[in-house]
Amino acid sequence: MNSSGLTVAALLAAAVATVTLGVYGVRWARTTSDFLVASRSVGPRWNAAAVSGEYLSAASFLGVAGLIAKFGADALWYPVGFTAGYLALLLFVAAPLRRSGAYTVPDFAEFRLGSPRARRFAALVVVLVCAVYVIPQFQGAGLTLRILLGVPGWVGAVAVAGIVVANVVGGGMRSITLVQAFQYWLKLTAVALPALVLLGHFFGSGAEEREIGAAAPPTVTERTTVEVTTPVLVQLPAPQWVSVHGELDARPVDGPVLLTAGTHELARDTRLVLEPGSAVPVVAGAPADGAHWLRPGGGFAGPHPQYQVYSLMIATFLGTMGLPHVLVRFYTNRDGRAARATALTVIAMVGVFYLFPVLLGVFARLYVPQLLITGTSDAAVLLLPSSALAGLPGQLLAALVAAGAMAAFLSTSSGLVVSIAGVLSTDVLRGRIRDFRLAALAAGAVPLALSLSVVSLDLSRTVGLAFSLAASTLCPLLVLGIWWRGLTAAGAVAGLVVGGVVAGGATVVSVFGGVSPELAGGWPAAIFGYPAAVAVPLSFGTMVLVSRFTAKPAELGRVFVRMHAPERLGMGADREPGTRSDR
Repeated sequence: MNSSGLTVAALLAAAVATVTLGVYGVRWARTTSDFLVASRSVGPRWNAAAVSGEYLSAASFLGVAGLIAKFGADALWYPVGFTAGYLALLLFVAAPLRRSGAYTVPDFAEFRLGSPRARRFAALVVVLVCAVYVIPQFQGAGLTLRILLGVPGWVGAVAVAGIVVANVVGGGMRSITLVQAFQYWLKLTAVALPALVLLGHFFGSGAEEREIGAAAPPTVTERTTVEVTTPVLVQLPAPQWVSVHGELDARPVDGPVLLTAGTHELARDTRLVLEPGSAVPVVAGAPADGAHWLRPGGGFAGPHPQYQVYSLMIATFLGTMGLPHVLVRFYTNRDGRAARATALTVIAMVGVFYLFPVLLGVFARLYVPQLLITGTSDAAVLLLPSSALAGLPGQLLAALVAAGAMAAFLSTSSGLVVSIAGVLSTDVLRGRIRDFRLAALAAGAVPLALSLSVVSLDLSRTVGLAFSLAASTLCPLLVLGIWWRGLTAAGAVAGLVVGGVVAGGATVVSVFGGVSPELAGGWPAAIFGYPAAVAVPLSFGTMVLVSRFTAKPAELGRVFVRMHAPERLGMGADREPGTRSDR
């Protein structure tokens, strides 16, 4: 069987396993509570595997390694932030949120604030956050199948969307819990085994020839052809002859040309041919040599790099506390103690996983440096095994990676579609099983259409924008709602609007092309690309300020006792799905 055949077999195996486990879970889905929160019957270990499965998305499986290959030390904040966010979730949110007895984040908003209006605004934000997050999952699926099999990008997106919607419609949370737990272990295997094999290969046959931190640009070891699929600016530290077929610096070129040191523009559909030993042009703004690649402080190819890094840290550290598909998982625990145990276990499982994309990012810069030309570094994990290892071993590892990538798209998309469907069915429709299923169809179809029409950024960049939106809206609502008695419905709504407009507006601008870095010293480009450092303080400040001048909800004492008192005291009971205020 050739490499394409192995890849197809691996992708089909991952898809069939997902569908089979989903069908098995449907047997247990009978009530609305089963569809929304698996009747709150999932144990901590099982739930931790499911949380990790849906949390480790396309950005984690493909994007982190690609960004590390491209930007080096600064990109390490992505896996650090993605993991550290669970520590904040463990300390401040998991147990009180579960004790509230709510079914969704909007349900919690009404429980805490006694306001149907606050519930409606929270529901709108949940749908926006999940939609922004699910779009890169579908785009990543299209990228994967296009790179591995040469099929159009929409094929992978449609395939993943179809499988996800079928599982969610069939059994909701009951159906996807078993699927996501299985997919965590598949993804861990698919990223760990190639990383460990390549680590042994590196030290066994080439460490002396490939110095990671050398003060020289990355080079190719064999004749390499690179297809430029989108217009890109690249840079070279020194002059070099390159064969170009297409458009270079707004003029047609068809043959060898001397690229001078500095920045050059490559048009779409341009083809570059690099001879063995040639230096690889890298995307403008990225580290051009190994020494700068290892040194922090360069940011992410844009103006004001220090601001970029700090804003990313805020988004990833706080965004986890506001991700609806993560939060809904803690409603499936039996009680607050189980929710806390789940969060603690997730920290360990996610932390172990992220060790391996970091290794793959390092090896990608060594073995597939040509990806630095186009900027599409998300393909690094997919192409790395067969580029570094010849013959059947490389093909088998590449097929395993393909299966893991498919699991990443399916597991995260499933959690996001359940979150959107849960909110739509309980806050827009009547809360019946039929309503959940109709909402699931819409929750898959609309993001699918958007994924095929908007600009595709680096997967971790797009997911970072979703984290910024969550950190600027739902995170302040939960933190202040759980820990500050002074939060009012008017303050919460005002903060959701301010944070949503700032972070959401920045997201829209970024996916539709962004802002010119030359504008106003580059600050607009930096803020629109990384809005959390501005949007999060504005949202928190607005909630506090408006709450100071508006009336508090009644019976706050009972609400806070219910969230913070141990379950053994019997101070609260779970709310019913579809209910409004219980006060």
